[in-house]
Amino acid sequence: MTHLRKHLVVVGHGMVGHRFVQAAIERGLTETHDITVIGEERLPAYDRVALTSFFEVGADALSLLPEGSYADPRVRLLTGTEVTGLDAAAKTVTLADGEVLAYDACVLATGAAPFVPPVPGHDLPGCFVYRTIDDLEAIRDAAATAKVGAVIGGGLLGLEAANALAQLGLETHVVEMAPRLMAVQVDDAGGSVLRRHIEKLGLTIHTGAMTKGVVEAEGRAAGLMLADRDEPVPAEVVVFSAGIRPRDALARTAGLEVAERGGVLVDEQCRTGDPYVYAIGECAAPAGKMYGLVAPGYAMAEVVADALLAGPGTFTGADMSTKLKLMGVDVASFGDAFATTPDSLELTYSDAVTGVYKKLVISDDGTRLLGGILVGDASAYGILRPMAASGLPLPANPEELILPVSSGTSVEVGLPDEAVICSCNNVTKAEITDRVAREDDPCADAACVTACSKAGGTCGSCKPLVKKIVEDHFTSVGKAVDTSLCEHFSMTRAELFDLVAVHGHTRFDDVVAAHGRGRGCEICKPAIASILASLLNHHVLDDDAFALQDTNDRYLANIQKNGSYSVVPRIPGGEITPEGLIVIGEVARDFGLYTKITGGQRIDLFGARMEDLPAIWTRLVNAGFESGHAYGKSLRTVKSCVGSTWCRFGVQDSTSMAIALELRYRGLRSPHKFKGGVSGCARECAEARGKDFGVIATEKGWNLYVGGNGGAVPAHAQLLAGDLDDETLIRYLDRFLMYYIRTADRLQRTSTWVASLDGGLERVREVVVDDALGLGSELEAAMARHVGTYFDEWRATLDDPAKLARFTSFVNAPDVPDPHISFDTQRDQIVPAESSGPVLVAATIGVGAPVGGAR
Repeated sequence: MTHLRKHLVVVGHGMVGHRFVQAAIERGLTETHDITVIGEERLPAYDRVALTSFFEVGADALSLLPEGSYADPRVRLLTGTEVTGLDAAAKTVTLADGEVLAYDACVLATGAAPFVPPVPGHDLPGCFVYRTIDDLEAIRDAAATAKVGAVIGGGLLGLEAANALAQLGLETHVVEMAPRLMAVQVDDAGGSVLRRHIEKLGLTIHTGAMTKGVVEAEGRAAGLMLADRDEPVPAEVVVFSAGIRPRDALARTAGLEVAERGGVLVDEQCRTGDPYVYAIGECAAPAGKMYGLVAPGYAMAEVVADALLAGPGTFTGADMSTKLKLMGVDVASFGDAFATTPDSLELTYSDAVTGVYKKLVISDDGTRLLGGILVGDASAYGILRPMAASGLPLPANPEELILPVSSGTSVEVGLPDEAVICSCNNVTKAEITDRVAREDDPCADAACVTACSKAGGTCGSCKPLVKKIVEDHFTSVGKAVDTSLCEHFSMTRAELFDLVAVHGHTRFDDVVAAHGRGRGCEICKPAIASILASLLNHHVLDDDAFALQDTNDRYLANIQKNGSYSVVPRIPGGEITPEGLIVIGEVARDFGLYTKITGGQRIDLFGARMEDLPAIWTRLVNAGFESGHAYGKSLRTVKSCVGSTWCRFGVQDSTSMAIALELRYRGLRSPHKFKGGVSGCARECAEARGKDFGVIATEKGWNLYVGGNGGAVPAHAQLLAGDLDDETLIRYLDRFLMYYIRTADRLQRTSTWVASLDGGLERVREVVVDDALGLGSELEAAMARHVGTYFDEWRATLDDPAKLARFTSFVNAPDVPDPHISFDTQRDQIVPAESSGPVLVAATIGVGAPVGGAR
């Protein structure tokens, strides 16, 4: 019998609508349903929680569906499309263009709309709301010709909007009708601490202030008139962020019941009064209550996916805890933050000097944590929130939970299995433990747990706790997390780096004798070779170092699959003279090499025999070229656009900056290869945010991004600091690279290194920008030593007969080429054919397996 497929229509493609579609696909709903998703915005779903970062990272980085469509062909996505009608009786929705879609089930995920107080002048040009990327683009355009801006609303979204105006260079005012900022999340004392933090950043705060109207001048907004002052607050850009209202108009016109304060009334399965229509997210009102956070919306999405598969899932409420960083200030609240529980007690810690305020709300008998507020330091949130939610008994001295570590107090809290660790995705401690304890395909680390369970994958606040749970579980079963470099060194690469630096070792034998055991292996030998090269900047082919190197480093070229090598001369910033191009062409022609332009703006010459490498280098070195280090775990390239030199959009000389950075960091040995990019404007033609460090020009200087890379796990770089002058940019880069070299694990890319640090990017910012560890001068001095001792490895090899003697196929017949390397012609160029026998060079030389030469 053939079963007819059903049709599911999802109205709304925000974060919650997207999460529902993901859940539907993952649970197999598309095996029986075709799904049509209708999004009113022109862009697919994006991370609205991180909306303010749009000015730093752009729309692509925020996208939750960067491909623009779902991989499942049974899901159809319509963007920029408005639903104008819902006929529950006919089971149809009508689109703005007149198309009518029939459904078997409909899910409303229309979200919420900003509330704009009906004050005079609210609709003047220069007035905006703060909800979508289109809103932010309009605000950015208006700010380009303005000097002063104001935000009406001092809640969470209002402060996000104020941060955006400040980032755009505007003098910024915040007007809040309540007596404190973030009145829903923090109490008076916490609001006072938060206010001091924000005022230190240059913003002007007006609390207890009611807006009477928007002042008009020359047909557009010019200021705000407040009830408590005679003179208006100047504001050429006005942003309304005074709350949100559920978008329930479709439900109302369809005759569905709505809550008294708005929102579609739904039952515990998020089903409306019509059994075929569901509502989730901010447009829904389970039990008459609207939830304005993403976590409850995600929970509703999972419940509806379960309901459509006849599952038992229900939505009975949600954790409304929040943790965020506003303008660099940690703010968190959880549980009964305002002590509404009868007879509850409050325990507070406040340090006006450091700007830290912490409050715990505990039961009257002092045995249970009910809630709390953290401002200025929310590091304890990961433990306190699940502790309150699970009802875990308080320790004998609960004040130890919030006192600073420097006070000598500390407390270990064991969470029960049912404790919800990730409130965004409703993941319990038991589910995290199960991911690493299961017999079939267990997770080996916290990153795998996040990928599999989504724990820590939304707001990220629980990532440190997820990591601790994983490591604690391994320890409990006798499988402690082994951080040893290898069997010969029972320490991490970072620990070994410090030991080598402190003791001044210069030879592998000295290092293993002092800190290890045995004779070394293919793991520790190259790692220590890299450490010694980073500290000493010696030639990798020196007698003491040669035996430690991987095959590529041994021959200063990339071995290819047939035993031949590729040669990549450095071309800083991609800038090259016609004479240089001619020389490269002549070398390729004379030695029969296959040529390829790389993604890093260089020319790769493939198919070189090992014994020909010195002759090829000689030609290139005499023409002014040097080693491009395409073979090493070191800087590869700093890619550049043409910048202000040629481009009509360029605002800075990106080519000169790229050349300066590549020449500064060339030859710098590191735990893994790394690359850079410099773009001359926000159009990002150099793709700088896909690099380990990326520099993007602004009107005021340079934005510095770090921790991006390609490879098996591509990652976008994140903004470290903005609007830097040349000197500050280079100082921060020096610190960042040396901090990475000192502390990263073997073969760890910058993206995973940043993610592995406690605090992630914020920790990098503390060390690099704020110099919290006092290492700034030391890191800069280390980079200065590298720059001052740089030499070209190709030229140094050509000048040393002992090193040159290694470049022969056969020691007893140095002029005989390797017979196992053959060539044929493809795409009109000579390319290496598959080897007809064993590759002698690769098989007999080098500690580790040959590594290909991807640039």
